[in-house]
Amino acid sequence: MDLTWLLLHSTLALDVVGMAIRIAAIAIVPVNRRPSSAMAWLLAIFLIPYIGVIAFLLIGNPKLPAHRRRKQREVNRVILERTKGMDQLPPDDPGPPWLASVVQLNRNLGAMPMVTGNAARLIEDYDASLQELTDAVDGAREYVHCEFYILSSDAATAPFFAAMERAVQRGVTVRVLFDHIGSYRSPGYRATKKHLERIGVLWRPMLPVQPLRGKYQRPDLRNHRKLLVIDGDVAYMGSQNLIDASYNKRANRRRGLQWKELMVRLEGPIVGGVNALFVTDWYSETDETLEGEIEPVDPRVARDTLECQVVPSGPGFEDENNLKLFNSLIYNAQQRVSITSPYFVPDESLMHAVTTAAERGLSVELFVSEIGDQPLVFHAQRSYYEALLRSGVRIYLYPAPYILHAKHLTIDDEIAVIGSSNMDMRSFGLNMEASLLVSGHDFTDEMRGIEDGYRAVSRELTLEQHQGRSWPGKIVDNLARLTSALQ
Repeated sequence: MDLTWLLLHSTLALDVVGMAIRIAAIAIVPVNRRPSSAMAWLLAIFLIPYIGVIAFLLIGNPKLPAHRRRKQREVNRVILERTKGMDQLPPDDPGPPWLASVVQLNRNLGAMPMVTGNAARLIEDYDASLQELTDAVDGAREYVHCEFYILSSDAATAPFFAAMERAVQRGVTVRVLFDHIGSYRSPGYRATKKHLERIGVLWRPMLPVQPLRGKYQRPDLRNHRKLLVIDGDVAYMGSQNLIDASYNKRANRRRGLQWKELMVRLEGPIVGGVNALFVTDWYSETDETLEGEIEPVDPRVARDTLECQVVPSGPGFEDENNLKLFNSLIYNAQQRVSITSPYFVPDESLMHAVTTAAERGLSVELFVSEIGDQPLVFHAQRSYYEALLRSGVRIYLYPAPYILHAKHLTIDDEIAVIGSSNMDMRSFGLNMEASLLVSGHDFTDEMRGIEDGYRAVSRELTLEQHQGRSWPGKIVDNLARLTSALQ
């Protein structure tokens, strides 16, 4: 009798608590959250209230802690002050008439101005990129600022680590940042840290998840940027991490996977903008201010006239800067939109922008991988293909065993974006990203040539082929799509 009474009242208590959780969720979850995300969280909490609420408490807040956001605002203020008067496009600007409004949007959200007098060159080959980064470090005289989502000491990156060691030995200040979780999940993490200690560079993990040391935020808020700055004269940024092209994982090697990347080498005043990102992240992790370095270099040293603007984004900002950039460019496009994104999981606004561009009669194409390295994202991505194809978007599948990891966008014949940002909800809301907006026919033509290379080896997906996939595959795609909104 006592046991029955206990079970009855325990069940009743759990039901009451479960109902209270659901009622509280209705009031709390939707606040400052997109409807799709709020509905996904509410669905999880209503169906599995205890697990759902624990997950929400752990990863439900899509912003960095207040002290990190305060640092971002401080650096933004410094950037705005030191670049005052630099945010005007030249009177004879050859770019499209709508570009000025997009530049102003980026300035308002991310503080960085668009500057002219830059030179840029794309680097498509993985090994050639590693070699060029190594050579750049060997040429450093004053400082090296190295920031990558994944940094690993392995056979492929050994020359780069050796170059950093030589730089330290000749008196160059070498600062290194890498994402804590991103690098931790890669084989050889401890060996990498020991290697950095041994060669004498200054290093920190970004966004460390170390609660016992008082360092904690939502664990899936990550710094996804990839950049290198040498003496304020040369900068590199793009999609490539500092690791072997197989990412040193047995599963990848067993499948023969290789990552296809795209990096850009920059000279001119835009180098100061790239360096400002590093300075911001260094300040966030160390409390050490390098304000003297938040300053564009003299444009007279530039060798070209490209107009460039760095667009930072991430949970340290109030808005989704990269998403607003992409949407603005796509809606302003007049003839053509070409998108390359390994993980294309758009929110409603981006999906509408892309499909509307196709329905306006523009040539719209999307380059993605034929296979995926992240099953959940791969299946979520496939769930969008039918709507894209029906609107007129042409989808090209880059062949296995390559993972097309490059991230770039071209608009008409004169505007391009390259950087670390995927076109997915994670990159919009959870990752700190770095994008580069470029205005210039020559650079856009160079990127078009790379897109032509993708198209030449890829298989175009048809609506009939996509609809012919198996029913289990369709179900998995749709279920994966639901999880993509849990932000």
